[in-house]
Amino acid sequence: MGCIAALVIVLLVFGVVLMGSYNNLVGLGQAVDAQWAQVETAYQRRADLIPQLVATVSGAANFEKSTLEAVTQARASVGQVRVNPGDANSIAEFEKAQSGLSSALSRLLVVSEQYPDLKASAAFRDLQVQLEGTENRISVERNRFNEKAQIYNTAILRMPARLFAGIFGM
Repeated sequence: MGCIAALVIVLLVFGVVLMGSYNNLVGLGQAVDAQWAQVETAYQRRADLIPQLVATVSGAANFEKSTLEAVTQARASVGQVRVNPGDANSIAEFEKAQSGLSSALSRLLVVSEQYPDLKASAAFRDLQVQLEGTENRISVERNRFNEKAQIYNTAILRMPARLFAGIFGM
């Protein structure tokens, strides 16, 4: 009888440890998802500034239409990418689209240097400041996401979580 009681106690302790570990992983996974939402919010802020920037820049005489079209197309391609924060391939696809948009915006800002009237425009300067601030926010949020993902990934690799994380799709 004592052997059965000891076995029951061991199983209960093991069950409590597994449950605690599972709940910890769920919490960490939720933190990763929440932080990814912050990353998407920062990128969306940038995407929302682009139409204003394009409208401001397109008012400049003889401004390069190909540059404006590249920015518009890059913004559209970013909007088509759907991301699952747990899927490295979808994040890579998202980052590739965002990189294309960053490149197009950089070209736009470089070309705008050739237009003194545009550079002197208060609206253009304000948009440049907002874009710079948004780029900083994106960087901060991506770093925070990477930290949360690292904590989650480390927790999955530790024992006893490693024993059952794959079973539960974590």
